[in-house]
Amino acid sequence: MSEEHSEQKNEAWFTLSGDVNSDMVHRVFEAVAHMTEDGIDVAHVLVQSNGGYVSDGLCLYNFLANSPIEFVMYNGGAVASIAVIVYLAGTRRYASETARFMVHKSHATASPGARPDALNIIVEGLRADDARTESILRKHIELTPEQWAIHQYSDLHLNARDAGLAGMINEVADFRPPKGARLSNI
Repeated sequence: MSEEHSEQKNEAWFTLSGDVNSDMVHRVFEAVAHMTEDGIDVAHVLVQSNGGYVSDGLCLYNFLANSPIEFVMYNGGAVASIAVIVYLAGTRRYASETARFMVHKSHATASPGARPDALNIIVEGLRADDARTESILRKHIELTPEQWAIHQYSDLHLNARDAGLAGMINEVADFRPPKGARLSNI
C-alpha cells in the first residue's frame, strides 16, 4: 500500500440539530456506533442548537471529545448555551460568517412557594453546573476580561469574528460537503 493511500482518512458529513436533551444523547450514541462500524475516521458535523440540559451537553462533550473518531464541528447559524460545550468537543471548529454563538450561566425556575432548603439545593446545583461548563470554556477559549464580565451576569453573544479571536473557531468557513457525499442527519 502506498504511503499516500495509507494516510487517506475516511470522512463523512452529518447534521445535528435540536435541543440538547436525552433524545439527542441517544441519537449521537447511535450515530457514533454506526460511524465506528463504517470505519469513519473524521466526522464533519453541522450543529444547530439553542441549547438544553447541562448534564446531557456535558455527557455529549465528554463522549465526543474522547471518541476514536475526529469530530470537526461547524456552526452555520446558531450554537447557544450548552450546545456551545457540545460544539467545543470538535478538534477543529468552523463557523459561517453569519453564525452566532451565545454562552451564559445556568438558570432554573423554582416552584412557587419553594422552601429555603429546596432553593439552596437548586442554587448549589446551578453553581456546580456553572463550574463544570466554565472549566470547559476556559480550556478551549480565551475571552477578554470584559467578555467574562458579561458572561458572569448576562448572555454573551459572539459573532464569527469574535469567536475566531477567542479561539472558539479555527477559521470562518462554511459547512460544505463535497458533491456526491452522503449527508446524514443525527
